[in-house]
Amino acid sequence: MSGGLTALNKITDTILNYNPTEQGVKKRGAESAGSYTLHLSDAFSWLEERDENSVHAIVTDPPYGLKEYTDIEKAKLRKGRGGVWRVPPSFDGCKRSPVPRFTVLTETDIAALRAFFEKFAKQAIRVLVPGGHVIIATNPLLSQYVYIPVMEAGFEKRGEIIRLVQTLRGGDRPKNAHKEFTGVSVMPRSGWEPWGLFRKPCEGRVQDNLRKWSTGGLRRVSGEGPFLDVIRSSVARGEERKIAPHPSLKPQAFMRQVVRAALPLGKGVVLDPFMGAGSTIAAALAVGYTSIGIEHDKTYFQTAEKAVPSLAEMKVKGALSLVSSVGGEGGATERPKTNSHRKGR
Repeated sequence: MSGGLTALNKITDTILNYNPTEQGVKKRGAESAGSYTLHLSDAFSWLEERDENSVHAIVTDPPYGLKEYTDIEKAKLRKGRGGVWRVPPSFDGCKRSPVPRFTVLTETDIAALRAFFEKFAKQAIRVLVPGGHVIIATNPLLSQYVYIPVMEAGFEKRGEIIRLVQTLRGGDRPKNAHKEFTGVSVMPRSGWEPWGLFRKPCEGRVQDNLRKWSTGGLRRVSGEGPFLDVIRSSVARGEERKIAPHPSLKPQAFMRQVVRAALPLGKGVVLDPFMGAGSTIAAALAVGYTSIGIEHDKTYFQTAEKAVPSLAEMKVKGALSLVSSVGGEGGATERPKTNSHRKGR
């Protein structure tokens, strides 16, 4: 690794500036390496105005239940009671994060979910360059309603990235009969989270697409170690949640691995159209990528404005990728140096 200031370190010394001609937009530099732009906007409205073939990857954790992020349900969440959000009881003085109850979704909710992702996929395939990937978080109960519309829009399914994480979802005894059926769980306790991996078809061979668009594959962890589709993780805790309080916050130790893999040559623009508190954008900044974040909720947008630089500066440990067995980089996950990425390390 080269000494001295890297391009990323120089970027993190830059002061954030508002663009006075554009309301609800926060920028750090132009669309150049290591810059990012945040937009307070509806994702679909923004996507409609974006030029074709102008984004190289989409990494996002969308409101895949939809209902949980309506204004009514968010108001209930912020009050800490009622609605689709289940607020787990405190344990040993530890206040646990709320989780949405997707089993309460009706047929109407599911139809709306499919329509939402049909609209998203049609816009995504238009703005992505050929060979660009969509990496999208979902869960085992609803992934089919997300994946099918994305494939029908013309994307190729390239697999799934499995985030191994112990959550509080599932494992409960029968409601109102837990004492009678103490040895029964209605469904298994979830220990994994699927992230769908899709690609816009390449122009010709992958090698040709890489030369023209810098896309078509995934960035290897090292010269010998490929990016793997199983990543050990944890929930976001402690300092991360203080910096970016959001019910669906994903940890930097996981996000940096996924975001880094999304640009095979380390060049291009990463988009998160459902930014939330900005974990994708922070991960992109941490690995020296250009990114754009869209968020329509003003509270979460303001959280992201403050959180992105701080999350990007964090040195994170744990949540290791399963790469050490194939010669990849195991150990603590710290912010990689931009120059070392450009050398493919």
